[in-house]
Amino acid sequence: MTSTKFLARGLTLVLALAALLLPAVAPASPQDAPKIYISADLEGVTGVVTGEQLGPTGFEYERFRRFMTEEVLAAIEGARAAGAGEILVSDSHGNGQNLVLEMLPDDIKVVRSWPRTLTMMHGLDATFDGAIFIGYHAGTTNLDGVRAHTMSSASLTDVRINDYSSNETVWNAAVAGTMGVPVIAISGDDATIAEARATLGDGFEGAVVKWAHSFHSATTLTPARGQELIRSAAEKAVRNLAAVEPYIVSTPVRVTVRFKNYQPSMLLAYLPWFDRVDAHAIEYDADDMIAAASILTFLRNYRPDITP
Repeated sequence: MTSTKFLARGLTLVLALAALLLPAVAPASPQDAPKIYISADLEGVTGVVTGEQLGPTGFEYERFRRFMTEEVLAAIEGARAAGAGEILVSDSHGNGQNLVLEMLPDDIKVVRSWPRTLTMMHGLDATFDGAIFIGYHAGTTNLDGVRAHTMSSASLTDVRINDYSSNETVWNAAVAGTMGVPVIAISGDDATIAEARATLGDGFEGAVVKWAHSFHSATTLTPARGQELIRSAAEKAVRNLAAVEPYIVSTPVRVTVRFKNYQPSMLLAYLPWFDRVDAHAIEYDADDMIAAASILTFLRNYRPDITP
């Protein structure tokens, strides 16, 4: 017998003995795989700076809805690389019909269009292990940030939780926190990430894909580079799930909604559930953020003169 054959047989014997002596490590079952929720907006997507990228009438919209979809896909790929299992995606911008569905994996489900009680977080429940926010933006009271607004740039000037000025990131994180779900990764411009860290802390992974100069200007990465950062952030976030705590607000929740016009606050004050605190603002109490979100959805969507 040659020395080469002798060594090969010896190695085979060693490996066989190791397989018998070492404890078997079972692969993670699908039930053990982290369940991830992705809420996707468009203002914070790489390259977005004006309305030309944000709606069907904009000359760049068709390209940028694909960039939005590719950023969601990057988050999915990163999460899956870290072992994520079931993933639910919320199309959370504009008409809620932006994501190009055929570009996403076949086992992904997508929440589309409006109204829905939990708006940008609809479909989330306590069975999820983490939430990822893609393409998010700064709030309406922020002096910086591309397309900074909170929920509606056309009708709202502020939304406050327990007298703290909120934004979509904080509001949605508080909704998730009610269910015990932490926000583990966020992408957007530099103002968005800084604003989120000021409230949520440093636990989440942040992907800065552009740097704001004004409401309609930024220095931006290329889409491919932005997707690379998002993929990496999602993978790190899912690997470090246990290190991030849910964002939980004290209850009952006191919500203040400030409208651009005076008439909504005037009319809502006719109802016993709302207090008119000044010409443009109302306040209401809710047992938790789930109830608070449902009430706010009603306030923003009820139009008795609109037919289905």
